[in-house]
Amino acid sequence: MKQYLEAGKIVATHGIRGEVRIEPWCDSADFIAGLRRFYRADGSVLEVESSRVHKSMLLAKFKGIDTVNQGDLLRGVVIYLNRDDVRLPRGRYFVQDLLGARVEDADTGRVYGKIEEIFQTAANDVYRIRDDAGKDYLFPAVDAMIVSTDLEAGCVRVRPIKGIFDDAD
Repeated sequence: MKQYLEAGKIVATHGIRGEVRIEPWCDSADFIAGLRRFYRADGSVLEVESSRVHKSMLLAKFKGIDTVNQGDLLRGVVIYLNRDDVRLPRGRYFVQDLLGARVEDADTGRVYGKIEEIFQTAANDVYRIRDDAGKDYLFPAVDAMIVSTDLEAGCVRVRPIKGIFDDAD
């Protein structure tokens, strides 16, 4: 598992005091609003002085970035979070950790394929699962159909409804 995960991208400045707008690449700006530090790809740290959610973006003021010109130098920078700085609620996982996980039937042991992509919808996440033959399936990631998730084993055990992985009668 990767220790540092992409959290978003600095897309613009906001105001004249060095504040920047961050486009979140996670659940929401609220999720990253509480973090006290972000990291650049080179490992350098951006210490958060203050942050707040504005519309769908995170507005952040970093220590040592005090002017619009300094903030503008950060435009385009991808920021990362350290997974140790985040506590996920029980039953929630980083998308990065689920990608590539084997999906198997909790009752029969049949392997349906691997999670290739995760879409966020208004109702729930949807896993795009690809089998060994290259066929894709869309699986709604709802508690009623997910029996267990074992990240150590790289496996998600499911109990699908009829028609998701086979032709419905």
